[in-house]
Parts: sequence; structure tokens; C-alpha cells
Amino acid sequence: MACQSIVSMACIALLLGALMAFPTSVQPIGVCYGTLANNLPPSSEVVELYKSNNIELMRLYYPIPDALQALRGSNIKLLLDVPNEDLQLLASDPSAASYWVQTNVTAYWPDVSFRYIAVGNEVMRGDKAQYVLPAMQNIYSALSSGGLQDQIKVSTSVSQEVLGLTFPPSHGDFSPVAKQNLEPVVQFLLKNGAPLLVNVYPYFVYIYNKQDITNISYALFTSSWTVVKDGQYSYQNLFDAYMDALYSALEQIGGSAVEIVVSESGWPSAGGDSATIGNAQTYNQNLINHVSKGTPKRPGKAIEAYIFAMFNENQKPAGVEQHWGLFYPNEQPVYPIQFH
Repeated sequence: MACQSIVSMACIALLLGALMAFPTSVQPIGVCYGTLANNLPPSSEVVELYKSNNIELMRLYYPIPDALQALRGSNIKLLLDVPNEDLQLLASDPSAASYWVQTNVTAYWPDVSFRYIAVGNEVMRGDKAQYVLPAMQNIYSALSSGGLQDQIKVSTSVSQEVLGLTFPPSHGDFSPVAKQNLEPVVQFLLKNGAPLLVNVYPYFVYIYNKQDITNISYALFTSSWTVVKDGQYSYQNLFDAYMDALYSALEQIGGSAVEIVVSESGWPSAGGDSATIGNAQTYNQNLINHVSKGTPKRPGKAIEAYIFAMFNENQKPAGVEQHWGLFYPNEQPVYPIQFH
């Protein structure tokens, strides 16, 4: 913003407006604690690694008693998954949902600060989608019986592939199958004040659409120019464009009041196309620095986000899947990164 040496009232107003568009507090960033490896440190050391790096939020993909025990008194806020293999049972049997909550949540509350329960991960387009909403309802009822329904929000985590139309962002829409499954879930989220959890990966959008996305800077938050102009909105990065496509899709099914939590995002450091330490560091550091600013469609609305993942995991499929970690299993950083 160029103001002349004699500062006009108009410039002052513009400056104040720009400052007010961004929150003064930094949105906490989480990191996903994936455990598909046979060489990871004990959970007690992992929790200390979170604390020493000022990582305030954790996603855990299934209840690990050692991890839950280590989280006691840590003040780390937890996003805990209900594993996909448990969905059918928890959907059909309220007593099983009560037992799951009592065993994995109530037993550790309030020493462990549970934030969300993600009922299933990336199943809204498959055979297990039918079990998600009834399982969410049963988990919610189990939490309610302990008076925890307001402190711990029940949701589900969906893949970015639920979008059938992403461009332009203002025309974002869910695919027909995803829309059919998501509409009642979104009504549940609205009723209970819970966010939709979405795994957002500009990395995959970029590498599979290079014919349209010709410059990697758009995916890495490093573009200094407008790449996509969509009506009144200008986009310099793919993350914002995808988020606003999600917001548009939610609006089309009556979910404009539903917030989005980015339950996974990241960039691999090895093993495949554009997977380098430099790109991974650039993307993840810029993600951390960016999420407090919101998106063109929702400026100033900070986004809660979880980086995938804490460690490189050697039991995942070979290639990029093994190289998403911020840390090696020996707890040494793959690259420097600052959370605050």
C-alpha cells in the first residue's frame, strides 16, 4: 500500500482496515501423530517433542492408551479418531458407542483435553459412508450422558475428493455421491455447532493437474501475483482456492454456518514428484504463517489446521507416503520449522 509522505486520512483508514482484517492472535497449529512405523519413539517422548516445539494440537488416528496416558496434564488439545473399522458396530449399537467413549474419552477426561472426535476418516464416498451419521449420533449421545457434548465436538474427516467441482472456487460443489452422504451430516454439525474436518492437500492437486497449474509457486504459497481471478476474489495460492471451493459447496447444501477445520495438510520431502525437503519446508512453514489470515471468501477468519505428519512412517506404502514427517523417528527434524 503506497502512502505519500503526507499521510492522508484515506490512507489511515485503509491501514486500519487492513489491520482489522487479520486477527491479532496466532491460530494454533496441530500436527498429526501417525503411527504406521516400527521405529517410533515412545508416546511419552512424542508428547514431550510436541511440547518442546510449541505444538498445541494433536490428531491421533485411533485410541492408543500409552499416548492418551502421556497426554494427561500436557494441555495439548486432541483430535481423536474413531477408526473406520469400528464404524459399523458403533452405528448399530449405542452401548458399544458408550463403551468406546467411556474407555477412550471419559477415562482420561479432564486430564486429557479432547477437542474433537472424528468419526471415520475419508469414508464419505465409499461403502462405510452409511455408518458415519448413526455412529456420530451414538458417540454424541454417549458424550451427552457424561455432560461432555459441548466441550467435545463430534464430526467426521473427509477427503478433499468429496468436491466434484473446484473451479472457479465460487462454483465449488460436492460430487453427487458425496453430497448425498454429506447433507445429513452437515445438518448434524449445524445443530451441534461442530466443524467439518477436511483433509486438504494442494500437493496432490498440483502434481495431478500440472497441465492447468503450471507454476508450483501457486501450490507453495510463494506466488506474489494473482493466479486466479474469480469475480471479486483474487487467489495467489491453491490452498485458499480449495478452501473457498469447500465453503461454496457447503453453502449449496445449507451449511454456510459450518466451519472447516483442516484435519490434514502437508507436503512430502522425498519419494516422488516435487517432493523435496525445500518444498516441504516452504509449504508447511507458509501454511503455519498463512492460516490466521483466512481466505478471500472469509478474510480474517482464522483456520485451524493440522500438519501431516509428525514422523516419517516406514510401514506406509513406499514412495511419498513414507516421507510426510516433520521429524525422523530419532526425533531429529527433517527440516527446521517454527510453530510460533
